[in-house]
Amino acid sequence: MTQQDMVSVDELVREIARALVDEPTAVAVESVDKDENTVLKLRVAPQDVGKVIGKQGRTARSMRTILGAVSMKLHHRYTLDILEEDDQT
Repeated sequence: MTQQDMVSVDELVREIARALVDEPTAVAVESVDKDENTVLKLRVAPQDVGKVIGKQGRTARSMRTILGAVSMKLHHRYTLDILEEDDQT
């Protein structure tokens, strides 16, 4: 697991989210390493949260599926948390 891989995965999630939202400048991705897992915390503008989650969570599930494929390729598990404005963790 190299630093370049982590930057690439962060950038992948960031670019997917930017393509979905109305305010692409408000998109932020934070990486938190936990043992053999990296949690990607995605923050978007409050009015764009629904666009990132999608109907019945389909868009979020699709992003997590892509991360699953990346995880298999890089031999490192990634998980995606979509944070709302009031979430501080």
